[in-house]
Amino acid sequence: MDTQELQILKNRFGVIGNDLQLNHAIEVAMAVAPTDLSVLVCGESGVGKEVLPKIIHQYSRRRNGRFLAINCGAIPPGTINAELFGHEKGSFTGAVSERKGYFEEADGGTLVLDEIGELPKETQAMLLRVLQDGEFLKVGSSKVEKTDVRIIASTNVNLEHAVATGKFRADLYYRLSGVRIDLPSLRERSKEDICLLFRKFSSDFADKFRLCKFSLTHDAVGLLTSYRWPGNIRQLKNVAEAATGILSKPASTITERIEVDAAMLSPFIPAEKDELLPALAAPSGGGQALGSEDKQMIIKAIFDLKNEFVRLKHEVDLLKSGVREEQGVAKALPVVHSGPLHIEEEEPEEQGGEPAASVPAEDVEVQANTNLKNVSDILIKQALERHGGKVSSAAKELGISERTIYRKIKQWKEQ
Repeated sequence: MDTQELQILKNRFGVIGNDLQLNHAIEVAMAVAPTDLSVLVCGESGVGKEVLPKIIHQYSRRRNGRFLAINCGAIPPGTINAELFGHEKGSFTGAVSERKGYFEEADGGTLVLDEIGELPKETQAMLLRVLQDGEFLKVGSSKVEKTDVRIIASTNVNLEHAVATGKFRADLYYRLSGVRIDLPSLRERSKEDICLLFRKFSSDFADKFRLCKFSLTHDAVGLLTSYRWPGNIRQLKNVAEAATGILSKPASTITERIEVDAAMLSPFIPAEKDELLPALAAPSGGGQALGSEDKQMIIKAIFDLKNEFVRLKHEVDLLKSGVREEQGVAKALPVVHSGPLHIEEEEPEEQGGEPAASVPAEDVEVQANTNLKNVSDILIKQALERHGGKVSSAAKELGISERTIYRKIKQWKEQ
């Protein structure tokens, strides 16, 4: 499939983006579509797994048959067998008449089983029989029924782990995963795709309610692409629509646009959860606990201070021994590596009554009564000053995301 054909296909099914993993998934779906093989579509919640089954069905020999998509996780375990395979009259309380199941309704077509990992073990055994022989039993019946259905399953859970823990049948997994298609999460896709999706969702929302469209600044684009998007495309769409609905205004002309920068967009993007470091309890004074990036930044500053202390002490020792040269000292300086945090106290110098080397205060001016929250604010402000207010450079130096700095700036303005 060449680039033009692929783009036509994506336009037809509303697929946005040019990420290589996404393109590969679509190409595999197109390749397997003419066959009757079962397909397993895997990916996190919100990545758009529902699109691939539609593509497979439309380009299969079953395109004129029925296309049914069932969410297995939304059906109660007690009724799922009756929903999938049908039931006879009087087979259970409330079964006042005979009813066809989804496998019978989709005969000759395609049946999509979303959240396949939620199926009860009994239902998994019945599904395996359908896949192998095309046979099933209605609830309350002993008559074997036949069906000709293509199964496409999808899941956002790790089925290999479910098999290992006994929650999913290994034989059913192997039967389903003969053709497996993995869709990438939004954070795994190219940054250009994130911007394309945001602009599409925002533009569609603006057209629907006759609002001004957005023009994103460079720092707003950086904010979008640096966020991890745990909710994937679904979350990005909600953020785009919320931002458009609140920040925009009724358009007086079709070409009128609103420029949105990172500070305006930041309130619509949820704060990322602490993952790398353990959370600190809130101070007794009622202050807020430090975030993950605040803690990383403070630890980095501690190691930088330790390195500076060791460097200065080393120079003092060289001066005393008379072996310091005019150049090349830095090559021999020891470095403290950022492993487990362990800073030993240095013994004061006794010879000649000279004081021990002190830590310079030009970069981090922290007094004894300054709390940790103020330390992170000081570090960010000084990094911004060193880089002339450029957020991206300051964030890179401190090893934090640009969004954290924008959040701090917003907090300072509100104080």
